[in-house]
Amino acid sequence: MNSRLKNVIVTCSMALLLFLLSLSCYLKKADDYSFAERRELSSLPQLTLDTVLSGTFMKEFETYAADQFPLRDSFRSLKSTVSLKVLGELDSHQLYLEDGYLVKMEYPRKEEMIQASVDHFRSLYDTYLSGKEMQIYFAAVPDKNYYLASEHGALSMDYEQLFSDLENQLPFAQHIDLTGVLTIDDYYRTDSHWRQERLTDMAAFLLETMGVSQTADYTLHHLEEPFYGVYSGQLGLSVEPDTLSYLTSPVLDACTVISYASGGPEDAKLYDLEKASGKDPYDLFLSGAQPLLVIENPLADTDRELILFRDSFGSSLAPLLAEGYARITIVDTRYVSARLLGELISFGDQDVLFLYSTTMLNSGISFRW
Repeated sequence: MNSRLKNVIVTCSMALLLFLLSLSCYLKKADDYSFAERRELSSLPQLTLDTVLSGTFMKEFETYAADQFPLRDSFRSLKSTVSLKVLGELDSHQLYLEDGYLVKMEYPRKEEMIQASVDHFRSLYDTYLSGKEMQIYFAAVPDKNYYLASEHGALSMDYEQLFSDLENQLPFAQHIDLTGVLTIDDYYRTDSHWRQERLTDMAAFLLETMGVSQTADYTLHHLEEPFYGVYSGQLGLSVEPDTLSYLTSPVLDACTVISYASGGPEDAKLYDLEKASGKDPYDLFLSGAQPLLVIENPLADTDRELILFRDSFGSSLAPLLAEGYARITIVDTRYVSARLLGELISFGDQDVLFLYSTTMLNSGISFRW
């Protein structure tokens, strides 16, 4: 075969491939959501003279084309396999596999993001907590990279310096160090979150530090459906799934939960089994992202109350803290405007716990004021 014929075959093959890919893109129905990545996918941007001249259309179209590319998950899986198993790279898009755990490198430290969180916590204190008879605590939840980065040779920020800086910048709160009562085994292998069934000792440690006693007798429940966490979809590798479990007790069975997601009080659940089979099974715990929830414990042997400012890690922990309080108000100011809290909560003599993961503090997720 002469070189001219080879060139013709290569050119025609490439042209055919591009044609088939283009045709597939045109015929493929756009997806609204990626279950693998746990996120909404981009939709086709509006084509107008203004969006074309401003460059907005092409920028948004590039994102749309990448999100809607045919066999996108298969290509992502192939890329991760080649990167990690063939080329021997340490990570793929900052995700790596170590000791059976999928881990995201939390690096570099994003000073402006952390400072924005600190400023938000200070504003909450100045507006609602200052000058009141309240015991205030702060606990940072270390991400999985804290435990496995050095073993894997992965990049990581200086966590000890972060914890020290948070303590210095939030002097109004007693800082609770969770690193000594948590291990990597307390986290899901395929997800970023911790496992509720592994948190009983840590919850007892928190309650004891806050001067609250509890003697919980839990029953463990396992869901039959395998749990593939957010990292399994993002990395795209075939990994053994986790088991999603939750804890009940006579006290928790007696608790009531009120949600203010729709503006007014509505009955909610500690464990939403329907959401366990939805887009994000971790939403089993307190129905996932909620702006304001109240857990009332009628069997409490105290009248003490707790206000919990939290991110998603608080969803699975809050039921275990409810064992020690008559009432827990759970606030997520990513979803409710902080300036409205004075109308929704009577701040007085409650205990207050700020509980946030290092991942969220370093991610730039914005709070609402």
